[in-house]
Amino acid sequence: MAHTFMAANKIIAWANEHNIEVKVETQGSDGVKNRLTKQDIASATAIILATDVPIQDAERFENIPHLQTRTQELIKHTDRYLR
Repeated sequence: MAHTFMAANKIIAWANEHNIEVKVETQGSDGVKNRLTKQDIASATAIILATDVPIQDAERFENIPHLQTRTQELIKHTDRYLR
């Protein structure tokens, strides 16, 4: 679970540094937090899925450009994945 929130914090910090609006949904042992709405997804330029296990309702992201990576990869190489 710690990696979920570490990745979320890295995404938020990077987005703030670059003046980019971002919304981060987390799915961990404590459930789904800050769930992305249909409107959030429809208005997104892209989605980044930093996962270590399958996510709930992954089909929500099928029609939007998305990148999938492991959470530890995103934590280590945030700029590479987010720029």
